Amino acid sequence: MLEQTNTHAMKFGVTQRFPCNYLEGEQEQLLVCMSPSEELPTVYSQLLHNGFRRSGQQLYRPHCAHCNACQSLRIICSEFAPSRSQKRILQKNKTFIIHVRHDERDDYYPLYEAYINKLHADGTMYPANYEQYANFVRCKWQQPLFIEARDNGKLIAVAVTDKINHGLSALYTFYSPDYQANSLGTYMILKQIEKTKEEGLPFLYLGYQIDDCRKMNYKQKFKPHQRLINHKWAIYR
Repeated sequence: MLEQTNTHAMKFGVTQRFPCNYLEGEQEQLLVCMSPSEELPTVYSQLLHNGFRRSGQQLYRPHCAHCNACQSLRIICSEFAPSRSQKRILQKNKTFIIHVRHDERDDYYPLYEAYINKLHADGTMYPANYEQYANFVRCKWQQPLFIEARDNGKLIAVAVTDKINHGLSALYTFYSPDYQANSLGTYMILKQIEKTKEEGLPFLYLGYQIDDCRKMNYKQKFKPHQRLINHKWAIYR
């Protein structure tokens, strides 16, 4: 149940508290934008700048009473240079072909299903189903980009990505369990950085950095980046 509030003509709601998926023993609460969907394209960039994130149709940000561990993180793409380990990943995967598409392909869902069921069987999205996938990937008011990687024509990774006024936002990446040795999660972020640079945009948003959560703190390996702390963007080099 959401408690509605109104700020500068934009409507927001606060969810009830529920157990945090990332930090054991913590309670999670979200601030959700409840403005009409036709208004969201005009405010999406501003909300992302202020720590919000899109999932499906919703824009939200953490709103926890006693915890501020989630820090919105964005890479400064114009200054980014890959580390030695990231260069090795690019070299290892140099034969993969990258395509950027504006619509889904029929082979996306089977890849998503394999990714969830084989690599995230202990997560809240298991078991995968098509309705879950469609609700997660599609949005009535925002058309995402699909950055895909193929190996000899075979789809091996998809990075669902939004384009906003001042950058790209990495929503979710899923990839083939058969290519775990190729570090496809890191590889696709590197390709999203390349796409951001090609578009002449400054930032790639990666979502929330959580220092005490191992599966969420990989984002800090991409530098320089900024983190939203106490409503201000702080640079990490």
